[in-house]
Amino acid sequence: MSRKDTPQGTDNVLLDLGFDDAEELSAKAALALKLNELIDQRELSQTEAAHITGMTQPKVSQVRRYKLQNISLERLMQALVSLDQHVEIVVQPARREHAPGITVAA
Repeated sequence: MSRKDTPQGTDNVLLDLGFDDAEELSAKAALALKLNELIDQRELSQTEAAHITGMTQPKVSQVRRYKLQNISLERLMQALVSLDQHVEIVVQPARREHAPGITVAA
């Protein structure tokens, strides 16, 4: 296969792999990454993290393993707020430099 025949990828590997909910999964992964960093920094057990965030220990375990299908974006944002984080959602018109979609910066 020559370079010309190589399909062009995007910035979202989940979209490239064909996931229907790629943008949402990507946003969840970014939030979960930040949540896991905070849990690690504070050296919290899963039980302690569950108590602080209001999640169950099994849900914290899912986040720790990035199994995010059954966890909402809202729940992840609430967990970050419970760990003293400020979560900001910005809605702006889509332009060339900002294609329509969801972006999370953590």
